[in-house]
Amino acid sequence: MSREFLWYIPNQFDPGHRGDDVVVGHNSLETLTSHALAVEKHGWGGALIGTGWGRPDTFTVATALAARTTTFRPLIAVRPGYWRPANFASAAATLDHLTGGRVLVNIVSGKDNLPAYGDSEGDQADRYARTLEFMRIVRRLWTEQSVTYRGEYFSVTESTVEPRPVRTPRLYFGGASEAAERVAATDADVQLFWGEPLDGVAERIERLKVLGERLGRQLPPLEFGLRVTTLVRDTTGQAWADAEAKVARMAENGGMFAQDPLWRAAVGQQRLRDLAARGEVLDNNLYTTPGKFGGGGAGTTWLVGSAEDVAKSLRRYQSLGVTHFVLSDTPYLPEVKRQGEQLLPLLRDQG
Repeated sequence: MSREFLWYIPNQFDPGHRGDDVVVGHNSLETLTSHALAVEKHGWGGALIGTGWGRPDTFTVATALAARTTTFRPLIAVRPGYWRPANFASAAATLDHLTGGRVLVNIVSGKDNLPAYGDSEGDQADRYARTLEFMRIVRRLWTEQSVTYRGEYFSVTESTVEPRPVRTPRLYFGGASEAAERVAATDADVQLFWGEPLDGVAERIERLKVLGERLGRQLPPLEFGLRVTTLVRDTTGQAWADAEAKVARMAENGGMFAQDPLWRAAVGQQRLRDLAARGEVLDNNLYTTPGKFGGGGAGTTWLVGSAEDVAKSLRRYQSLGVTHFVLSDTPYLPEVKRQGEQLLPLLRDQG
């Protein structure tokens, strides 16, 4: 399996995402393009672009950045319900065709402001059953002609997507609940984990492999990825000093992000918050304290240290079978350069 190293590009309406220092024009085409070009220049394969109501539209941002780059691969986060499967399959196939096969897709089933765009809530089982149908229809439309599918949530009749994608986009998927893991085990290409300790990731990898066999997975073996904040400095001491200073500023600001009820309700987020009870630092340099003071998602736990420290930790995840990495730290633009120059060579040249 090939390794994939991706960054993160924020597409936020409000500036200051996780402490980023760009305020004026933070979501302008020029600013976002500078991020994508830096991703290309400094050795990353592409970048995740997140989704959620109240942000700039993710697919539009990804399309604009793909048009202004040559190798940049957008990992486009999409939500079933915001998109219908045939509409999305056509849009993604067209973008993949126009970019020569650069599209990656991150399917998101977590809660959002669904009523704002006319979607309905449903319980957890419904959300993931709908996600499963969405993924199966999209994949069939990318690989088959004249697709007919009758499901509980979506249907298509004699549907064919033209143009075809250059290569079938990989479907990344996240989620830690039992319902989410059943979807990943059978229908995802890559299961993304948050920054959990090594023992938790190892346990989940083994469980997903067994579950895939039990449920009769028909696709190639499931691959695994890690989405985590990596705080890298020239020395270990400087990294920890900066990490603690960042957390102190988060605490002073009241940690409002951590109070978001949509984040707090997610099973995966609860797993991350519970880590603080095990210790402030786990596995040598996995810092759990940010989750107490405003961290959410990839900002809940941080890998902290010199480039050598963080590379050593990421290689330990690789030894478990993790081959896809989506890394970031703020301020985003300087860090894409720093980590591209200091961290990526250590990961690529490990022999």
